[in-house]
Amino acid sequence: MRSGVALTGAAAAVVALSATYGVVRAQPTTSVWSGVYSDAQAARGGPIYENACAECHGPALEGGETAPALAGDDFRWAWHGLSVGDLFERIRISMPEANPASLSRRDKADVLAYMLQQNDFPAGDADLRDRTAPLRSIALEAVQP
Repeated sequence: MRSGVALTGAAAAVVALSATYGVVRAQPTTSVWSGVYSDAQAARGGPIYENACAECHGPALEGGETAPALAGDDFRWAWHGLSVGDLFERIRISMPEANPASLSRRDKADVLAYMLQQNDFPAGDADLRDRTAPLRSIALEAVQP
């Protein structure tokens, strides 16, 4: 019986350690204030946004009757504390609303770079990735730390 208790205690320790490791690993390690997209990528994203997103979200990303703003304080605070990966995944699976498959992952990453630029987050040297997992390491912060 005693060995069963020890095994249960050891199993609990492994589960607790695994859960802690998962939480630590999931926390963003950088922020949108670190320059996570390039100016060239944002420039590619502008025309894609205009053609695929502006009809609903507005030409200046101000939002529309049924679509939220994608720039400004309301947008930044709505996404504050989440990751760029969370935002990318939302865009990836549901935008444009009428036909999400009409844009490639690369196109959606370029549009996201344009959105970050329009929210006055600084550009960096490299393009934003077009895969959700690595983007989860980038925190969306409404104000510069």
